[in-house]
Order: sequence, then C-alpha cells, then structure tokens
Amino acid sequence: MGGLFGVVARKNCTHELFYGVDYHSHLGTRRGGMATYGADGFHRAIHNIENSPFRTKFERDVEEMNGYYGIACISDFEPQPIIIQSHLGSFAIATVGKVNNYERLIQELYDDRHTHFQEMTNGQVNVTELIGALICRRDSLLDGIRYVQDIVDGSMTMLILKSDGVYAARDRVGRTPLVIGRKEDAYCVSMESFAYLNLGYTDERELGPGEIVRLTPDGIEQLAAPGDELQICSFLWVYYGYPPSSYEGINVEEMRYRCGSALAKRDMAAGNVHPDMVAGVPDSGTAHAIGYANESKVPFTRPFIKYTPTWPRSFMPVSQNQRNLIARMKLVPVKALIENKKLLLIDDSIVRGTQLRETTEFLYQSGAKEVHVRPACPPLVYGCKFLNFSRSKSDLDLIARRVILEREGDNAEKPEILAEYADPESDRYEAMLEDIRKQQNFTTLRYHRLDDLVESIGLPKCKVCTYCFDGCTGGCGGKA
Repeated sequence: MGGLFGVVARKNCTHELFYGVDYHSHLGTRRGGMATYGADGFHRAIHNIENSPFRTKFERDVEEMNGYYGIACISDFEPQPIIIQSHLGSFAIATVGKVNNYERLIQELYDDRHTHFQEMTNGQVNVTELIGALICRRDSLLDGIRYVQDIVDGSMTMLILKSDGVYAARDRVGRTPLVIGRKEDAYCVSMESFAYLNLGYTDERELGPGEIVRLTPDGIEQLAAPGDELQICSFLWVYYGYPPSSYEGINVEEMRYRCGSALAKRDMAAGNVHPDMVAGVPDSGTAHAIGYANESKVPFTRPFIKYTPTWPRSFMPVSQNQRNLIARMKLVPVKALIENKKLLLIDDSIVRGTQLRETTEFLYQSGAKEVHVRPACPPLVYGCKFLNFSRSKSDLDLIARRVILEREGDNAEKPEILAEYADPESDRYEAMLEDIRKQQNFTTLRYHRLDDLVESIGLPKCKVCTYCFDGCTGGCGGKA
C-alpha cells in the first residue's frame, strides 16, 4: 500500500521527518524516500528498503539533508518522492493509491504531444510522475489536485512540497486517512496517527474525504472543503493499520478486540467447538485472538513466536514464492504449547491460503490434535481495486474465488452467483467454506461475518469500503 508523512517547522525538520516516516514502514516494502525544502532549495533521497530497515538506509542522508519543510513516504512500488519543475513552479510529490485507468491517462497525455516520462526498469511509468504530470495540466496547484481527484479511477492521496509549505490532499472518498499533528511552531501530516506522538505532536484533526489543505508553521489553510461521501478501507483496521493508530476516531487495537469478541460469540452460540487455547498468527492476528479469549474465557497462548530480530514485517520480497518461504521462516513453533492441544487460530485474513495452510501443517507436525481457524474478516471474493492491499494479479489468486470457479464453472463470474457466495446466510457460502476447509486441512472454519465486521468498526456500512468482500463500490448499496 504505502505511507506518507510531512512536516513544516521553523527549524530543520529532517530528523522529525525521518522518524515520522519510519513509523510507516509496516505499510510498504520496496522503496523509502524523503524530500526537504530550505534556504538552499530541495534535497531528496530515495533508497531500496526490500532487504534492510528504512532507518539503516537513510541515516547518512539525514545528516546531510536540511530544510524547514519536508515530505516522505514508504512505497510498495514507485521510487518517490519525485521533484518536478513546471509552469506551476518546482514541487516534490509523494502519493499513495491505485490508478486503474493508468494506461488511458498516459495515452491522453501522449496525445497532447508535449509530454514524456522517465521509463522505470520494468518498462512502466512511475505513477507518482503521472500524477504530477496530470496536476500540471491545470493553471494552479489546487486546480491540478482537484483534477486528479476527479479523473483517477481508484484512489489517490498525496503530499506536495513547495516553497510555501506542504499541501496535503486526501483521496476523494477518503479510502486512506490523513491526520494532522501540532506542536509549538510546527505541524505534521501523517497517514498513521501514532507516528508523531513520540515527536512531541498532539492530535489536531483528521482531513475529511477529498479535503485539501496547505500547512505552514503558522497554521492550516483549507483550500478545498471535505466532501460528503466517505469510503474508508475496512482492511486498515483488520490488518494494515498499526495498533496505536486511529482512523475516523476508531482505534485499531480496540476494533480488533471487538472482532475477536464477535467471532467468539458466534462460536459460543453454535456450541460445537471447544478449543483448549486460542492464538493469533503474529502479529496482526494477535489482538483479534485476545478479543476472542476475553469473550470466550478460553486461554490465550502463543504456540508460535515470530522471529523478529532478522524477519521483521517489512522485510517481505515481492516474489510470492519468496514471501511464502519467509512467512514460514518467521514463525517458530513452541511444541510444549501445541502437543496434544486443540487450538483455535485467528489470522487477519485468508488471501491465497498458502501461508496459513503451511502454518496449520506445522502445528499438526508439532502434535496439535485440532486446528480451528477463524479469519478476522469475511472471505475475499474480489481483488482490491483501490489500494493494492494484496499483491494479487487476478481475482483467481484468491482462494475463495478459485473455489467458486471450481464449483460454478462458466457461471462463476455472474454477479448474482458471486452475491450468494458473499452472503453468510446462503447455502453457496456454506459450501464454499467447507471446500476451503478441506483444501486447507482445518478442523473447522468460520469467517468473521461482514455485518459483524462493520459493527466491530463502528461506522455505518455506507461509509466503509467493503468491495473485496461483497463488491460494494461506494455508498449504501452500491454494487460493482
């Protein structure tokens, strides 16, 4: 996905920028970048962070860079921030989002016959460079940002650094968050609300969907008011968000406790599962498991431990085969807590199913009698088209979608059929779960229901993006 952090101050902000964006390392795995502006103009540094932490790559840059204003990012794909010189002046830009109409927008720019791009090594155009070029089609920075918000199919949140401050623009329907922190003579803007607390900032306010502001050390200037439609990603709470963060005033850790509690209530009502202990797949499944244990009174244990000294979360290559290997290498079983035990295991989700199946197998190999699995979100029926939260190239990378294809054949793509598989009250839904359970070799399988997930978040469903679960694309009742 990616993360953004920006600072405006009356003194050199480089160290605060460095530490603030480092707290976003869980949101991306490939590139990190920083850009500052001061008396001697722009400074920028970008590094590959696939095989080492953000901090180790930028320690020397922090000592060499300087500036009163700055933006920084963690990116899953593009090198950024980039610096652009244009009729709007020079500016640095960093983005988070997904552009589904990428090829059409590039072609429109080529049709003008006055545009060119630097080609990346994979033959693609840097999406952030594309966004910068689109902004420059308009006569002002504000009009350019609004133009991008209107024409991008997908989502786009951005920070722009200029000589007169940092411009922050949240996605048109708020799929990703932006929150402002404040302290004496400085402001910051961050995707993760906890990222500035240890830097001495306090919460000022969140930006609304589509809102655009300019930050200077003197204050916040609103350039565009927020819109009425909100579609914030539900997966931020389930998986991507870091536990201390809050979005729309709702804390991630507390929400995960509520998820686990709802899963436990469903099991208690059914009365057919009696585990000896409950555990979460570290780290994102842990809070869900604590919520389950608190509600059910089944003891919470840690039957495997993630080896964080050399395998922290952000060290994940893009190659799926390598990701599967590293996911297995990270988790070390505690045989004394597994042998002859009936385990209930909570993970944040089941995407492809490969990693969780291997986790389950080594639990059996370590002597587990039963492994009951409870994903903390509903089955993923649709690939995300807004935030790149999964690296799936096709809906058929999703285990739920593969099972639907196996069951339905030529009818698998029909919207009415997919709607039944997303409905936890339908026979097709139950049949899908049973097929997944058998393939994964779980003792039992029960997903978090969508209605329970929405209730766990605490926002109206029409304000939460649930596209990957039910195909809802916006507002109450919108369908793909």
